[in-house]
Amino acid sequence: MQARTTARSDLTSPYALTISLDRIPIMPTLFDPVSYGAIQAPSRIVMAPLTRGRSLRNHIPTQVMADYYAQRASAGMIITEGTGISREGLGFPHAPGLWTSDQVAGWRVVVDKVHAAGGRIVSQLWHMGRVVHPSFLDGAQSVSASATTAPGQTFTYDGKKSHECARPLRVDEIPRVLADYRQAALNAIAAGFDGVEIHAANGYLIDTFLQSTTNHRADEYGGGVENRSRFLNEVIEGITSV
Repeated sequence: MQARTTARSDLTSPYALTISLDRIPIMPTLFDPVSYGAIQAPSRIVMAPLTRGRSLRNHIPTQVMADYYAQRASAGMIITEGTGISREGLGFPHAPGLWTSDQVAGWRVVVDKVHAAGGRIVSQLWHMGRVVHPSFLDGAQSVSASATTAPGQTFTYDGKKSHECARPLRVDEIPRVLADYRQAALNAIAAGFDGVEIHAANGYLIDTFLQSTTNHRADEYGGGVENRSRFLNEVIEGITSV
């Protein structure tokens, strides 16, 4: 820490004030190192997750994705585009997944190339909830905290389509979804990722539990903030356990 000089106001003023800056630490710059848990990043520049739609139709990452991320390996850390934890949770054309062995193998090529370029990369785990159009699920309803419909339209392989009403995720189904999150974290480890990020915003599954406007449940996952946060807390516990 470097000492700074003393700043003095106009001493002729009735409000004369002397401010000592000697004890104020100099703020770090974007180019100073930082630790994110066990990840040692050489700078504070983090590449945000950006949906690219460059995977195969079976959600396997491609070589162009490996090239794309490796080109950005000089960032302090890369967060991947949203990556589906299950078929049920992925409703964006050509977005990548992380629930099959072939998807894991595809991501390993990406991660290895980023590491070879000196970078660090974490996977953003994604369940899109009610935003998944039934066309991705062979016509089945998407799942959400409650029976609600997302506003507007969404992308499908047949162009934009209006969202349809999702069904409430039953209490007895929640352990299955939590297991999908845990398995996705294990698959991220198998692919060589440095960590994972949980996508819990933007109207996707977790966010519909958190928001009172989309969570109308009367069980232990609905009502007050503590109950509405329960699902997210269980996702975090499951992921950190592995």
